[in-house]
Amino acid sequence: MNRRNFLKTGMLGAMIAASPISISALDEATRKASPSGRLNLSFRPYELQLKHAFNLARSRRTTTPGVQVQIEYDGIIGYGEASMPPYLGENVASVTEFLSKLDLGQFTDPFRIEDIHEYMESVAPNNRAAKASVDIALHDLTGKIMGQPWYKIWGLNPERTPNTSFTISYDSDPAEMKKKIEETAPFKVVKVKMGVGHDKETVEALRRYTDVPICVDANQGWNDRNKALEMCHWLAERNCLFVEQPMDKAAIDDTAWLRERSPLPIIADEFLQRLPDVRRAAQAYDGINIKLMKSTGMHEAYQMATLARALGMKVMLGCMTETSCAVSAAAQLAPLADWADLDGNLLIANDIFDGMKIVDGKVTLCDRPGIGVIPV
Repeated sequence: MNRRNFLKTGMLGAMIAASPISISALDEATRKASPSGRLNLSFRPYELQLKHAFNLARSRRTTTPGVQVQIEYDGIIGYGEASMPPYLGENVASVTEFLSKLDLGQFTDPFRIEDIHEYMESVAPNNRAAKASVDIALHDLTGKIMGQPWYKIWGLNPERTPNTSFTISYDSDPAEMKKKIEETAPFKVVKVKMGVGHDKETVEALRRYTDVPICVDANQGWNDRNKALEMCHWLAERNCLFVEQPMDKAAIDDTAWLRERSPLPIIADEFLQRLPDVRRAAQAYDGINIKLMKSTGMHEAYQMATLARALGMKVMLGCMTETSCAVSAAAQLAPLADWADLDGNLLIANDIFDGMKIVDGKVTLCDRPGIGVIPV
């Protein structure tokens, strides 16, 4: 029995076992699971509006360009998304150009995710966010065909999801800074963006309101390893869990030096893109931050998390500013993570999906099939 027939039979068997069902419903399920259709890709630009300006070490922005993707197969639709903050090197034009080159109609089986990834790599290198949008839509589609969310397909325990951090950055306007801090109240971990020249000031402002654990993302903003080490010791005294990408991604030797001396774990972000980078990261970092927009989607992100675990590294699951589509896709991997930073949908004002939730600060998965989202 091949994979498709096994999945089709398993799905129908589960439907029969769950409740009485009519023959016509079985016929409909069989039709939707049949391999007679072809994949139909469509996409459109969609700009994400941030609730607050993002002040980072090397940029400031109030919007993030994005592209929304759909893959239809025999009447079933899978949703995907590309989000492109400037440092990724992608934009709406590059993503739509890449997607326009794809001929997914040549595939009659949406479960051939590995083959489709190989095909996308043959069309053009890089374009990681564009490829992630297709990958996410394929996982949503195939999960819907199977009638199961992907965390269940992977055999993961939803009770093991971590708390997510909620991200704030420095603002020179005291009223705006106060507003940002007040928004962290429902969360059990706060992520502080650093490397902008007001690092201690931001933490001290936060500590006037709350003593919840923090994590720090310097976004390559610390240029001197001795000062970076001093900051790590200072942060360790203020209930900090770890420091993410403290120095330039090219400063591997300095980062390794820092890791040997730091009282806090050092986590790779900009240094890490795809699966081959995981072993390199093990030379200088305690853990990795996996993001779907860098890893080309869920397929490779799962492999990266598995390899990092095998190497004894910590796993963090992150996101860009994204709708609930991409965030919910990443959340399917959350039971594999030590830490999560899955707040991208909470930082925008124009989400167009309903998906995973944050309940009492914890990443909470639902039983909807696929990646667990519905358009709103």
